[in-house]
Amino acid sequence: MDKTRSSTILAKFRDEVVEKARGAGILNDKLEVVSARPLTAEEAIGRPDRSDFAIQKGKEFMMEARYGASRGQAFTSMPREFQGTVEEALCRPLLTDFDSALTVAAANAVLHYLGLVERTVHCRDDGPRKCAQGIAEYLVERFGHPRVAVIGLQPALVTALKDAFEVRVTDLDPENVGRDHLGVTIESAERNAEVVEWADVVLVTGTVLANNSIDDVLSSKPTVFYGVTIAGAAALLGLERYCPCSTH
Repeated sequence: MDKTRSSTILAKFRDEVVEKARGAGILNDKLEVVSARPLTAEEAIGRPDRSDFAIQKGKEFMMEARYGASRGQAFTSMPREFQGTVEEALCRPLLTDFDSALTVAAANAVLHYLGLVERTVHCRDDGPRKCAQGIAEYLVERFGHPRVAVIGLQPALVTALKDAFEVRVTDLDPENVGRDHLGVTIESAERNAEVVEWADVVLVTGTVLANNSIDDVLSSKPTVFYGVTIAGAAALLGLERYCPCSTH
C-alpha cells in the first residue's frame, strides 16, 4: 500500500537507530549485511493451542531481519525478501508497508546487536496463551479496573480481558469488523479516536509502528503496547510494552 505520509514516531525511531548504528561504525558495513524474509506461521509462532491468529489465516506476515546473530521482527501485510547493508535497510524511503516493516525489523535486530533491547523474537507454542493469562493481572496492578480499548484484535488477549474489564476492540481487517468475539463486537479501526476517548487505558498492537498508524492511536491516555514489533521503539522512546513471553 502506498503511503502519502510516514509516521512521525516511526521516523523519529528510525533516526535514533541510524545515529546509534553510525556511532557504532556499522551503518555502512558491507561485510555484515542485514537479511530479511517473511516467516511461515509455524516459524513465527510455532503451534499454539488456537488457530485464530491473523498470521495463521494469512492476513499478516512476520518479517524477520538478521544482523550477525541478532534477530528482529515486525508484523506486516506486505512481506518480501531483502539483503543489503544496515544503511540500505534503515535509510530507505518509507513508501510502502514493506519499507516500514523492513526498517522496523532491521532496527530491532541492530538494537539487539548493540545490546540496547531484549526480547525481539515472538513467543511460540504455548507462549501466546501464557502471555494472555497475565494481561488482566498486569492491567489491574498498573491501573486498577479501567475501561480498556484494544487497538488491533489479538484473540487470546481479548479472551483474557473480556471478563475482567469493560472492553472495546478495533481492527483493520474488514472481515473482523462487526463480528462477535466471545461477546465483544469488533469495531472498525476508523473508530479508533472514539474508542480511545472512551477508554481509561489503551492496549495497542505494536504492529501500528510498522503500518504507519501509530501516530493515530497515541493520546494522553495511559497506553500499553504489546508484541515484538514495538520492541526497539519502546526501549528507545520510553513506550510501555507488555510482551512477557518473547525471547532472544
